[in-house]
Amino acid sequence: VSPAADPAVISPQDPTLLIGSSLVATCTVSPDFPLKAEDLYWTLNGRRLPAASYATLGPSTLSVALARLNGSRQQSGDNLVCHSRDGGILAGSCLYVGLPPEKPVNITCWSKNMKDLTCKWAPGTEGETFLHTNYTLKYKRRWYGQDNTCQEYHTAGTYSCHIPKDLALFTPYEIWVEASNRLGVAVSDVVMLDILDVVTTDPPSDVHVSRVGDLEDQLSVRWSSPPALKDFLFQAKYQIQYRVEDSSEWKVVDDVGNQTSCRLAGLRPGTVYFVQVRCNPFSIYGSKKAGIWSDWSNPTAASTPRSERAAGGCDPKGGEQNTTLRRELKQFFGWVKKHAYGCSNLGIKLYDQWRVWLQKSHKTRNQV
Repeated sequence: VSPAADPAVISPQDPTLLIGSSLVATCTVSPDFPLKAEDLYWTLNGRRLPAASYATLGPSTLSVALARLNGSRQQSGDNLVCHSRDGGILAGSCLYVGLPPEKPVNITCWSKNMKDLTCKWAPGTEGETFLHTNYTLKYKRRWYGQDNTCQEYHTAGTYSCHIPKDLALFTPYEIWVEASNRLGVAVSDVVMLDILDVVTTDPPSDVHVSRVGDLEDQLSVRWSSPPALKDFLFQAKYQIQYRVEDSSEWKVVDDVGNQTSCRLAGLRPGTVYFVQVRCNPFSIYGSKKAGIWSDWSNPTAASTPRSERAAGGCDPKGGEQNTTLRRELKQFFGWVKKHAYGCSNLGIKLYDQWRVWLQKSHKTRNQV
């Protein structure tokens, strides 16, 4: 027997089929090998196929019929193997059974500090093709320039690509994704964007949280703008979230605006709070895009002062006059908190003076 001779040949070799298709494959033993059709059997992915699906087509040729094929168990193909009676492998073929790719959808992109561009997409409504599907992100300047192909894939997840440099500002880009496998090609809709409309930054830095004098229900938050926002092309808006130490529920303050400090009011006395800040840059050139939020800064902790009022105590000298005063103060505090919450400066100085005076008066009464 020639050492280069193949023991047998399977036909068709490595076919690609749609899910639900049927297939008849044949295994023909080389004349150089003393094997007959009755000496053969078939396996698919290591599982022996029933003899009822076999047919002898000649002295040394055995076929197998496969009906209503399911998607391949592995993207490298299902293994159809022809064996000799003693289990030896004579020949093999890979069956690629799946679906053509769907049109990629939901392309979203962002630029970190205007230095790069990262895009993500979804592989269609169904997604699973059961075949290895290759995704290629392409881009070009809208009115001129040639097609470019993104090279750095999987940087932000399975369906993503990163363009590290050579991007132009003030120029719209066309971006699209092509999907291809053994059964076909599908192309996404083209997305048009300006780099300035999809900028995101690092989180705000140098976040400091501190007490506001002796005020037991307030904390002051200060931070620094990300360096990228020092560019004249951008302004920023900020968001704060905070939670108490023993809770996982964050409360968000939306109306911070573009200032880099904020007063949190209505907090619990003697309580540790964790605070985070994030930034949303937006172009000063009239962009109507919603903007892209940065990640949250690392949590910063601070505690409010403990209340020094006597718990459950009563005022021995108050009478009706003090009852009226408390009611008026309660109404005043409610009004100030309503207008001060969310970092408005309205009435803050008057509110601070009133609260400090009130706490001192309570201390005096408690010492009597």
